[in-house]
Amino acid sequence: MRLAVLADIHGNADALRAVLHDARAQGAEGLIVNGDVVNRGPDSVEALETLLNLPASFPLGVRFTLGNHDDLLRLWQARSGLLPADWFTDPFWGATAWSAEQLERAGLLHAPADWPMSLTLSAPGLPDVLISHGTPTEYREGISERTAPERVTELAESGRFGLLIGSHIHRPADAIFKLAGGQSVRVLNTGAVGAPADGDPRAAYLLLTATPHGWQAELRRVSYDRAGILHRFESSGLLDMGLSAEIFRDELVTARSLYTPYWIWTETQQLPRTAATWAEFLRQHPADRFGPSVPKA
Repeated sequence: MRLAVLADIHGNADALRAVLHDARAQGAEGLIVNGDVVNRGPDSVEALETLLNLPASFPLGVRFTLGNHDDLLRLWQARSGLLPADWFTDPFWGATAWSAEQLERAGLLHAPADWPMSLTLSAPGLPDVLISHGTPTEYREGISERTAPERVTELAESGRFGLLIGSHIHRPADAIFKLAGGQSVRVLNTGAVGAPADGDPRAAYLLLTATPHGWQAELRRVSYDRAGILHRFESSGLLDMGLSAEIFRDELVTARSLYTPYWIWTETQQLPRTAATWAEFLRQHPADRFGPSVPKA
């Protein structure tokens, strides 16, 4: 059994197509989409339609987990009280409003409504695998080599799961943790298909294979031409939606995390998120703060 586990497509149809092509070439029989298909990029509708129409291409089918952005767009369009009320009048959220509207017009906004927070993968003679965008209780809690050992023990349910797979942090990770009883738990992060944040612009995903000797995992990177997606930021109208769209575009160009550190900086400084504060943030935080030099795609 060979499965492709991919996540954080974020409205980037070109990166998604490249990963799907690679997964088929590697003999993937099934697909697990580990959240955040939509938002950030201009192709939310195309990315979601592509994945929803894929089952016939993979004999073991296509399964989904819920990501925070999949949920955010539904909450946004419903003007949910789970979101701060002032977000709905803040121009900074223009890109999110645009993506939510695109999905609603296509009749796809509620497609993620029944996606679970986590999936359990089982194979005869092998330890169970827990897969979630973040964790089973919080889709914004990314797991990696930096996760506290106590939290890994908790998530592994003291040994029930031998492999934990997450996404959300937009960078691949692979680490072994030792539980108190001596059992090992492997923690993997898929990285991001459409918006990597580790300085490498190539799309990232995980290839997982069940063998008689255990689960074999390969973190793969796939090159693709980013010219199309960058052009669509402008031609689609998304880039006209304000600062957040500009930041999402810049993250794609640099393959680095910019949105989250800028958000934290404005919160700490109690500043509005505007073009002026964005320029000041960049002045105070040179690009090399966010990772290594960007390799060619």
